[in-house]
Amino acid sequence: MCQLTRRPHSIYCILPPHILRSLAQNGTPGQRHNALQTLSIDSTFRGLRASQPVVRRAHRIAIAEGQKQRTIYTANQSETLPGTLARAEDTQPSNDPAIDEAYDGLGATFDFYWEVFDRNSIDDEGLPLDATVHYGENYDNAFWNGERMVFGDGDGDLFNRFTVSLDVIGHELAHGVTEDEAQLAYFSQSGALNESMSDVFGSLVKQYLLKQPADQADWLIGAGLLTTKVSGVALRSMKAPGTAYDDPILGKDPQPAHMRDFVSTSRDNGGVHINSGIPNHAFYLVATQLGGYAWEKAGRIWYETLRDSRLRPNTGFKRFARLTASVAARLYGSQGTEEKAVSDAWKQVGIVLN
Repeated sequence: MCQLTRRPHSIYCILPPHILRSLAQNGTPGQRHNALQTLSIDSTFRGLRASQPVVRRAHRIAIAEGQKQRTIYTANQSETLPGTLARAEDTQPSNDPAIDEAYDGLGATFDFYWEVFDRNSIDDEGLPLDATVHYGENYDNAFWNGERMVFGDGDGDLFNRFTVSLDVIGHELAHGVTEDEAQLAYFSQSGALNESMSDVFGSLVKQYLLKQPADQADWLIGAGLLTTKVSGVALRSMKAPGTAYDDPILGKDPQPAHMRDFVSTSRDNGGVHINSGIPNHAFYLVATQLGGYAWEKAGRIWYETLRDSRLRPNTGFKRFARLTASVAARLYGSQGTEEKAVSDAWKQVGIVLN
């Protein structure tokens, strides 16, 4: 039995459209074909999700709080969802890397939210985590559609399979958390904050699994996705926005790290994948200034800000920055080290809170 929810959900893709457009313009005929095909699929899904109600399961299997419930399907290179059941909870590895990476990535993300924030799955109500792998032919993307994760295998030329990067899985599932808590509008600054929240928590999922302190993390989003043919290390860098790649085919990473370089554009929902570099860098500065494990204080501040009733769907950078400072003061004391680190970080990216 299903119930219909009338509010449409966005399709959140990890690979930003500006990379695909560069690939379509600069690549070989085969590379251009793959890029245009991926852009077409992404556009079709966005149109469908905007016009159709969301189907959600009204009844779930009763399981203990904090217990994972993962189901992995394979589309077998088709574009049919969910596909064929490939692996369920508490079953043995399949020996298919994409299936097992998706299974492990969903588990690592669930464990992060449960163990760090006492959050029971991405909706805090034990939502089962579903994923489909081997989606499409040479599909160069991964996305969260409000119901499941969907992973392409990449083209094997410029992009590896999209299950290879844990922070990509954490990034996409974090869209579900943001959707559940704040409904940040996916346009302009609020959309860039939406993307940034996913980068923040995607990176923290990986850091938590590896037990890395802030000064040892790579702060990259999508490390491992680019093949050796690409001049680059990842899709984005929170430590140094604008430096993740510089490639004749993919172009140069356009992310700014400071408000003076904010990109005004009508593309990509007002530059949500580009201008997210500014709040990304602010979080990196807070985490490294405070030291230790980034999820303990910086991550807690960002998470509690996401859940704050004052966070409106149209919140821009400055309002969000002020909220993080307010939350830091509430959690750790007014005028304390944490509040000062937050205020200083936003000032360094061009946002003064006074």
